[in-house]
Amino acid sequence: MDGGGAMVALARSKTAAIKKAVYRAAPGKKQALLDRLFALWFARFVYNQIWEDPVVDLEALQLQPDSQVVTIASGGCNILNYLVADPAHITALDLNPAHIALTRLKLASLKHLPDHESFFQFFGVAKNQENVDLYRQYLAAHLDEATRGFWEHRSILGGERIEFFAKGLYRKALLGKFIGFLHAFGRIAGSHPERILSARSLEEQREIYDREIEPLFELKLVRLLARQPIVLYSLGIPANQFDAMKQDSSGDLAELIRFRIRRLACDFDLSENYFAWQAFGRHYDVKDRRATPPYLKGEYYATIRGRLDRVEVKLQSMTDYLGAQDAASKDRYILLDSVDWMDATMLADLWAQIRRTAKPGARVIFRTAGAESPFTEKLDPAVFARLFEGWHYHEADSKRWLAQDRSAIYGGFHLYSRVA
Repeated sequence: MDGGGAMVALARSKTAAIKKAVYRAAPGKKQALLDRLFALWFARFVYNQIWEDPVVDLEALQLQPDSQVVTIASGGCNILNYLVADPAHITALDLNPAHIALTRLKLASLKHLPDHESFFQFFGVAKNQENVDLYRQYLAAHLDEATRGFWEHRSILGGERIEFFAKGLYRKALLGKFIGFLHAFGRIAGSHPERILSARSLEEQREIYDREIEPLFELKLVRLLARQPIVLYSLGIPANQFDAMKQDSSGDLAELIRFRIRRLACDFDLSENYFAWQAFGRHYDVKDRRATPPYLKGEYYATIRGRLDRVEVKLQSMTDYLGAQDAASKDRYILLDSVDWMDATMLADLWAQIRRTAKPGARVIFRTAGAESPFTEKLDPAVFARLFEGWHYHEADSKRWLAQDRSAIYGGFHLYSRVA
């Protein structure tokens, strides 16, 4: 099968898998329509980077040299960040072939590009015509058919996807384009959010936020758009997550979003917060190279590169993957925010497989749009009691880690550990 054929096969399989993950049981007409729209939206290239803080993850996970990690891949960043902590093995799963293709390209780039500088140019700067030449010379021949087919796919406008790395990867994908739309909207309204990146202290950050960003949330159009679930699809927020945010905000979503954007802009030092650089500049700090993900830093390059053989990447749901694994064979699970998508049946099926495959001492982390865990909110109390017997919820630590998460976009961070 050639790259194009492989992509067609992946497209068919991904459509069924994403529908299974997103569609709610017995939805109303409006819910069914929103679920279908999000499934169509999410089948595209959504995330150009991951939006979970790896510093928080690693503190919560407490990875050990024998850790068997199962995680959702998304943009692939944190898989590489976790390797610094020296786990035995990482399995990265995703339902979106675009995210799998990005993850596999990162792995191939670490292995086959000649040095850290070329790797940083490719994924740190990610905006240079030389990156396309690096791809042709060092990477293309080492990619599997589906991954190469994805990056060499030519759009209706004529360019191949690999040219994202010449034009600016972090301005591409649905998320990058949506952030670009927000920047353009801000300029029309007389605001310049990117100016906050010039701040040299938390005090300056707050001053610039108050001047350039805060006034946007007083606009009637912004408050109207914040109430539309389809607008937030470009942030990868499905209808279930939208409902959780709406509940947390008592219906005032603009106020909730304002609160989280203010945290991102004002509560963390921008010199080290690469999430803020992406939100307000759509790039990393490529000059001083401080506000970058750990996997891009020179001091970790050799360590990560030497551990790439510990990673496997699969286009598969976590529930299906775990269903084929041996009992008591895994001990670290990272669900990102996927549980927000799930109805009670999906949640019960997933946790049953986590419970079956988890070793004593296993740890499970995930984030949520709202403050509460969907497991406690959606599962019947008797079902929850049965599935979570022998597990401990780290409530105080979870709240502390949420407050420390530099991405500032989530309403909840949750850690469960197996004690029996």
